[in-house]
Amino acid sequence: MENNNEQEELFPKPKKKKSLIFPIILTVLILVGGFFGYRFYKFNQTHEETDDAQIGANLSPVISKISGYVAEVKVKDNQFVKKGDTLIILENKDQKLMLEQAEAALGTAKSNIASAKASSAATGENINTSRAAVTTANSQIEAAKVNVWKTSQDLKRYSNLVKDHSITQQQYDAALAAKQSADRQLQVLVDQRNQIAQQQGVVTSQTAASSEQIGIASSMAKQREVDVENAKLNLSYTIITAPEDGYVSKVPIQKGQFLQAGAQLFSLVLDNTKWVIANFKETQLTKMVEGQKVDIKIDAYPNKHFEGVVSSFSPATGSVFSILPPDNASGNFVKVVQRLPVKINFTNLDKKISDKLRAGMNVNVTVALD
Repeated sequence: MENNNEQEELFPKPKKKKSLIFPIILTVLILVGGFFGYRFYKFNQTHEETDDAQIGANLSPVISKISGYVAEVKVKDNQFVKKGDTLIILENKDQKLMLEQAEAALGTAKSNIASAKASSAATGENINTSRAAVTTANSQIEAAKVNVWKTSQDLKRYSNLVKDHSITQQQYDAALAAKQSADRQLQVLVDQRNQIAQQQGVVTSQTAASSEQIGIASSMAKQREVDVENAKLNLSYTIITAPEDGYVSKVPIQKGQFLQAGAQLFSLVLDNTKWVIANFKETQLTKMVEGQKVDIKIDAYPNKHFEGVVSSFSPATGSVFSILPPDNASGNFVKVVQRLPVKINFTNLDKKISDKLRAGMNVNVTVALD
């Protein structure tokens, strides 16, 4: 043993060299990590991104404007329809009956107008006849007044002459009789003229009543015309058509089902512009403004990038529009970061891709801050 120790002391073993591979690798990793970390930091300082975003599209509700039973369903789930295409047909027997009743009432109202006009025309003729009779009576009265004046003058002369015995008593009596006859004739004509005037007043009242009847009949006819138009409108509502081009959602309507007026039957996803609704945290909105460019990645097209622009900001957070909005004024309060919907419009979306996009598809967006 001592000899071995002495040999090790006289001939020591050479020391192993330390490897530099690990320090080099560690140094490279630190440099690469620092480089990408710095880039990530700089990127976050100039960009805001979120994966809480979806494709948006216009939805048009299909609503029944009248109540009725479904006679026929013309569309199926997910079917593409054009504006004006028939979607649902309702039974229309009641509406047709109401239209016939309204048209019959309109005919009666028009007949009443014709009858009132005929009565007014007859009354007008009576007025003309009465006016002519009054004119004739006035002329006769004027002639009778002249005759009364003449007989009065003759009676005065005969009165003087009979006193002088220049004429006979018989001649005087004849003049007196002529004067009395003229007076009676004048009175008769005056009475006749008064009767004719009274009749004319009655006819004038009848004319006013006839004019009033014409006005009432005309108003009723207009009302009946409105009823006819309303009945035609309700009859047209028995055919429910597509308001715009688009895709029909799920159709839960069956033949024979009763629909209430104003009830939403299903929705129509319009075949027009698509956009993105991104829900950013309130802490991300500090530097975001309208008009900033956006990089859009759609999960359905992972290898494509789409360009967009910030269009508008919602006037309230999403929680405000929820069915049960939070009431932070009562109970225990827990602060939760709110999200604000931001609308982003596409700037280079191909129509073929746009036709394939569906509302609600997931999207990742990155906004380049100014």
